[in-house]
Formats: sequence, structure tokens, C-alpha cells
Amino acid sequence: MFKRFRRLRINPNLRDLVQETHLHKTDLIYPLFIKSGQGIRNEIASMPGVFQLSIDEAIKECESLKTLGITAIILFGIPEVKDSIGSDALCEHGIIATAIKAIKSAHPDLFIITDLCFCEYTDHGHCGILDHKHQTVNNDATLDILNNQACIHAQAGVDMIAPSGMMDGMIISLRDALDKAGFENLPIMSYSSKFASAYYGPFRDVAESAPSFGDRRSYQMNPANRREAILESIEDEKEGADILMIKPALAYMDIIREVRDATRLPLAVYNVSGEYAMLKAAQKAGIIDYERVMMETLLGFKRAGADLIITYHAKEAAALL
Repeated sequence: MFKRFRRLRINPNLRDLVQETHLHKTDLIYPLFIKSGQGIRNEIASMPGVFQLSIDEAIKECESLKTLGITAIILFGIPEVKDSIGSDALCEHGIIATAIKAIKSAHPDLFIITDLCFCEYTDHGHCGILDHKHQTVNNDATLDILNNQACIHAQAGVDMIAPSGMMDGMIISLRDALDKAGFENLPIMSYSSKFASAYYGPFRDVAESAPSFGDRRSYQMNPANRREAILESIEDEKEGADILMIKPALAYMDIIREVRDATRLPLAVYNVSGEYAMLKAAQKAGIIDYERVMMETLLGFKRAGADLIITYHAKEAAALL
């Protein structure tokens, strides 16, 4: 009887030797939500284990992350004051610019990425300057302020920017602005295929960024569109993105694989808040082996083609690796 497959599975050492896909601590990027104030560590009810942190608390958190072997973070800002154009994000003394400087000073060896968008900074919760006539975001006006935001983060010492607003032409616009400002070596990780997903719900609790009207379907992608998602990522590669990203991840494994097959650029995925919250709820209900399901999920992203994983599970996963 032909038993080739069983022969490769019986011995645990041989199973490890022939394992095709591996998850490493250095694959993981941990999101941090920075809130104005001091001594703030607010746990989010919909995302157990995830906190809004003031800068002083974020510095402490970064020490814990490094102890676990996590070397990269992505920052989101929660300013004290929001307005129609997200002015805090356009100020060198804004919450994220200040956080970059403080974290870099305390942890110069940590790789800092910043989410580049305006939904967290505007009083209307949309990702840029509004086009009131069409009840959406004005694409070109938003590109201008994205360029300013990127240069402010670059001047503060960020290691990579990650534009997430899904504006047309944002990568070529950002690359041109950064190059002209002398930051030609600053990489761009584009949210290149970002869907208008219901999986983002808990994120809006922690980032305080729910839209005050409508939704984001006029600029984020239709979850039904596979070919368009691939075209979006290929276009961002042409415009000069250094890393591409698929968001969300769990329901979009087919997109991860197809983009992986279409490009040789590094590929990231964002294991989003709703995906995290579902596993946490199942853990609380006692209906899954949480650690095994978590690790299987992360390994699945790698198997589908991801090189990097932004995930709220990063600390738990790193402790197991």
C-alpha cells in the first residue's frame, strides 16, 4: 500500500523538517492607539486586551513588546480635539507626531509605522476633506493634506508610513511629496486593497472614528470585487508602493493569494478588530481552543502569501513562538 504521506507525518521531528509555512515573531506588527493625556490605559470592552494609551503608557507598553520579541508597531492617534479637516494630524505638535518623537527617544531600536489617514482626527469620521455635494471625500483635496501629514510624520522620525484612506493616486502623490521634502528613503506600506468591511466595528470603538453620517463605501472597496482588488494593489505597486496590504484578512484569503501571485513586493495583511473580537468572544464562551485557533489563523495568513501581519494577537502569539 502506498503510504508516502503518512511516512512524512508519523515522526514529529520529520513533521517539523518538512513544514512548508512558518510564523515568526518578526512577522508581527502590533497596533497601538495613542490618546491625549497622561496615565491613560483604557481597555476597550469590545476588544479585550486592547487599550487606548497615553504616550507615557505607550512607552511602557513598547518595553513589554520588545521583551516578547516584537520589533514593529503601527500607531493610530486619538486627539483631544477633532475638526472638519483633522488639524491635529497636520500639526508638528499633534498626538502622533509627538508620540513618534517620544517613543523613538525611549526605544530607538523599535520600528515605528504610522497609519496615514484622517478618520481618527475629523469630527465627521471620514478619511479626508468632505465633498458635501456628493456626500463623500474629496479625493484631490485629501491628497494635499495626506502629503502634509506624511511629511510631518517623516520629520518626527517615523520609519514607515501606511496610507489607509484608499484615495486614488495617493501613493504617487505621497512618493513625490516625500522625495521633494528629502525623505526619498522613507518606505510606504499601502493599504492597497482595503474593503468597506463590517469587520472594522470594534476598531471604531478604540479609535473613536465612526462616521457621523453614511459610510465609507464610496472610497473603500466593495467586498464582492475580486478583480478590482487585484487591480488596486497592482496600481499601487506601479505608483511606487514598497509594501502592499490586504485588509481585512480572514474573509479575504483568496485576495491575499491572488495579489501574492501578481507581485514580488512584500505583502502585509491586517488581521482586523472584528476578527480579533470574534476569537476573544469564542474564548470567553469556552467553545474553542483559543491559542490553537489563533495560531492556526495567523499561520493561514502566511500560507495564503502574507509576509507581514498586523494583528492585535501579536503579544499572545509572540509569547507562544
